[in-house]
Amino acid sequence: MTPRQLKTFLAVIRHGNLTRAASEVNLAQSSLSDQIQALEEELGAELFVRSRQGVVPTPAGAALKAYAEEILALNGEAKDAVRSAAGNAEQSVILGTLETIAAERLAPWLSRFRRQNPGLALKLKVGGSGELHAHLQHGSIDVAFTFDRGHEDERFATRHICSEPLVLIAGHNSQLSSFDSLAALSTAPFVATEAGCVYRHLFDTAFAEAGVTPPPIATEADSIATIIRLVASGTGYGLVPRLAIGLSPARGEIVELSWPGKPPAASLVMTWRRRRVQPPALALILQSASENLSQVKPADVHLRRAGSCL
Repeated sequence: MTPRQLKTFLAVIRHGNLTRAASEVNLAQSSLSDQIQALEEELGAELFVRSRQGVVPTPAGAALKAYAEEILALNGEAKDAVRSAAGNAEQSVILGTLETIAAERLAPWLSRFRRQNPGLALKLKVGGSGELHAHLQHGSIDVAFTFDRGHEDERFATRHICSEPLVLIAGHNSQLSSFDSLAALSTAPFVATEAGCVYRHLFDTAFAEAGVTPPPIATEADSIATIIRLVASGTGYGLVPRLAIGLSPARGEIVELSWPGKPPAASLVMTWRRRRVQPPALALILQSASENLSQVKPADVHLRRAGSCL
């Protein structure tokens, strides 16, 4: 099994489509098929079957996936270790994060870190939590900054940075209600991200931990910025990280309501792949994040509260 064959195999799994996978790995579709066929012949098992949903892995293909990811990760790790020992290590780190965290938490810290380490190249990828985890798995980012969902994976290390409060918001032109319990709040219409998103997980968890059925979702949106705008327009209530409000042009059109009970919070964590030898550039940024990132305060948010005037 060659690294190129395994990269091709994983591309097919990611896309479930031979044409898109071939485009990703810069191969003609016939060459991609040849690589998969050679891999199947070596392993003595069929790895994919065609279905109405596209190209899907067989049980044998599913079994190979985790090993392929680990083999490629070890291959990259070995190259990094040799380059480091020879003094030829590339001084660069690729960070992945959610849009809200990038602007309000990472930007001030990264700006200072860059001034202190001018020889180290930094790249930042912004995406959803599931997308970032996939990037970590196949090594296209070195470290991810996301909100913790409690998922454990022994291949990765996770470190808590800080807790970010979530706030209940409504449009200031809405007919505001005060909620004395989560049961009362559970009847109010909400705007939330799609199921599977980390923000939706935090929303559902806030009610599940209290043993209360989550409120009806009036509208699903693909970003916190969109949720804030929809809440400002009166579509429903929202539960969002307080730090996101400082980014929103609509912050003057929303109010913060009291949360009935203990206000929920999200745990900001950084996650990276465990390695036998950590690249010096990555070790440097992990140390800096551990020591300094929790001290970085997001921009002040002057948010109108219910019953107050701006």
